[in-house]
Parts: sequence; structure tokens; C-alpha cells
Amino acid sequence: MQQQRATPVPDIDPGWLERLHPELNASYFAELKRFLRADMATHTVYPPPGRILHAFKATPFNDVRVVILGQDPYHGPGQAHGLSFSVPEGIPPPPSLQNVFKEISRDLGGDPSRSGDLSRWAAQGVLLLNTVLTVRAGEAGSHQGKGWERFTDAAIGALSRERQGIVFLLWGRHAMAKEALIDPERHHILKAPHPSPLSAHRGFLGSGHFGKANELLEANGGGPINWTL
Repeated sequence: MQQQRATPVPDIDPGWLERLHPELNASYFAELKRFLRADMATHTVYPPPGRILHAFKATPFNDVRVVILGQDPYHGPGQAHGLSFSVPEGIPPPPSLQNVFKEISRDLGGDPSRSGDLSRWAAQGVLLLNTVLTVRAGEAGSHQGKGWERFTDAAIGALSRERQGIVFLLWGRHAMAKEALIDPERHHILKAPHPSPLSAHRGFLGSGHFGKANELLEANGGGPINWTL
């Protein structure tokens, strides 16, 4: 009798693994994996396989203090590395991230790091989560509707139910659509237009989200995020 092959355990925080284990073993996730294998056989897909779930390793479940929701990964060469809005060291910050840095400078003063690698934020408790975790090269939105949304909704829901006092930064309509998953009696929700050059001038620039987030964290008895690190 042939033994059933065990499902590989992803390299993520044990706290996240405990909450996401039912999703990883659900039938929709098996379908998602089949889709990804087929797409990767014929196209370049970002980020690299070892970085797809990296947000859940970089910021452990019990350490999350702020959530920044992105839509899907950057679709240009070398940009996506598993953290929303972030690019690896040495890759120029894309326009949306440049606007994020502009708002930090306007809001808090000083000069943010020129590096687009936001791992330094993740290490302080900022969950940098895209709602869709993969994308085909050069085709924004190409992996939407394949199952990632259900997976990341489960992650947001677990934070909402089990944690307290998290600051959710919802930028743009796609992120704002996730507001229904967040308990406003337990958490703080700040909303603004997306930092894309197409919409940043409609209210993202001038939103003051970074200072407000720190005020809320400190009011809850926690330390601020060093956004300029």
C-alpha cells in the first residue's frame, strides 16, 4: 500500500502556521498550488517560490502591531520579495514606494532610508501583506481570483479575532474592501487613497498615517515604529 506523501511545512512563523494550517490543507489551496505549478512551467512568476509566504516569516503572528495591505506583488524583474510595497536592497524604489517615503518625510520630518527594502519595518511588527501573493511577470493582477484572497482573508481574520490594538493602514479601494474583516472595537483602521502616482495626490500625501499610527501604538502602551530606519 502506497504511503500518502506528507504536505511540506512552509518556512513561516509557528504562530502563523497554527492559524493558517487549515487553509494550507484546504481543497482550494491544493487547486491554487496546481495553478501555480502550471503557470511557473510556462511563465516567469514573482516572487521566487521561497519568498511567496515571506511576510508570515518576517513578522510573527504575536508580534504584529501594524498591517499594511498591498494588492499583488510588483511584476517587474527583481522587485518582488514577499513583502508588500518592498523591494530588495539595491533595487530602486518604485513610484508608489517613493510616495510612501515622501509622506513619511512630510509627516515625521527627516529623510527616510533610500533603501526600498522594508524588512526593517517587518522586524518591528509591521505586517507587509499583499492580498494576492504571486503575479505573472509583466501582468499586474494576473493571479487574482485563484485562491490567494481566501488565504490572506483568513490571515486578516485571525489577527482581528485573536489580537488587540493593531493599526490597519488601508490604502486604496482594494485594501479598503478588507475593512469588513476587521473588528473596529478591537483595532484601529486608518484609510487613505493608494500611494500610486495616479491617486496619491487625492489624500495619501498629507494623510499623516505614520504619525497617527505611532500615536495609537503609544496610547496602547507600545513603542512607536521607526519609519525612517
